[in-house]
Amino acid sequence: MTLRTSSGDAVEAGWQQVRADGRVRPELLEAAYAEPRLRQLFPWTGMGELHFSRCTEQRWTWDIPYIQPAARDSYWVSGPLRSQTVGPAETVGEAIAMVLERLPVGCGPAFLGTPEELAAHEAMQGQLNG
Repeated sequence: MTLRTSSGDAVEAGWQQVRADGRVRPELLEAAYAEPRLRQLFPWTGMGELHFSRCTEQRWTWDIPYIQPAARDSYWVSGPLRSQTVGPAETVGEAIAMVLERLPVGCGPAFLGTPEELAAHEAMQGQLNG
């Protein structure tokens, strides 16, 4: 088991892993990584899709839209849940913009831990602030 000292370290390791696995179009990875609001989230892949999580450990969060490859270098944005559709994007920039428009309020940086730990942390913060 590798001990990580910060969520930033875990997120950067996630981006390196996604780059290395080769399942996502390189231009999509680079555009997402270049966007600071997405770069601070934990990336993960599935079937060529690029997903973003608000936490660094599995089961990742499913509250952010994700980007799928489509025909002729275009994209399809879905989610946050698999049953939800945002729509087509002709360019990688358009796909990134569609995700950014739908980020949850106060999204990022990624929380070091699981979705359950994130929920407990957010509940505690809500009690402290409320």
